[in-house]
Amino acid sequence: MKLLAIVAVLGTASIAWGDGGSVRGTVEVSRAKDVPAGPVLVYVVGFTEKAPAQPVVIKQVGKQFIPDLVAVAAGGSVTFPNGDPFLHNVFSQTSERAFDLGSYRQGETRGRTFPKLGVIDVYCNLHPEMSATIVVLPNTRFATADANGAFEIKDVPPGTWTVFAFSRHAAQPSKASVTVTRGAAAEVVLHLDEVQRDFAHRNKYGETYRPTATYPPSSF
Repeated sequence: MKLLAIVAVLGTASIAWGDGGSVRGTVEVSRAKDVPAGPVLVYVVGFTEKAPAQPVVIKQVGKQFIPDLVAVAAGGSVTFPNGDPFLHNVFSQTSERAFDLGSYRQGETRGRTFPKLGVIDVYCNLHPEMSATIVVLPNTRFATADANGAFEIKDVPPGTWTVFAFSRHAAQPSKASVTVTRGAAAEVVLHLDEVQRDFAHRNKYGETYRPTATYPPSSF
């Protein structure tokens, strides 16, 4: 699935900020058999906003990226602290957005700034079960739906925008048009179909992963 298509229609018009409203509602998810429940990202597009200085954090704990789906405004950064007692690596081979943070020990943190819109799949070169997705958006008007699918995105500027819902197992993003007015909430219901996705991949050298699943620092 070409995930970069998710951001192909994102608007980039600058806006004059004023008293905003909100976008709230529910994402109704239909999951194929054996698809695990996971985060559902909801975001509003059509305008740009400067990324905050505070980075988004994806922890590496228990040989997992937590959370495994995050959003960041273009120009913002993501940090990857290592909370495990062995080495981790963070890399991506996503076209035009590839990077490699190298291998580092427990207690260390490395990060990356993402200036371009797009969807980036991230892996650990040492542990094949680790994968995450970063969605780089034109603004910070996004939220993660709760366990019941409910969400609210506050401080959305007045105007007519497009709201999307996306998850790592989405067959394709769901979208709807919303009109936001000052001091009011725009209500929307989104329907998201999730399918089984294979996150299997090769390491950053294009090779099959070594059989060992844990790499202590002393092995390097």
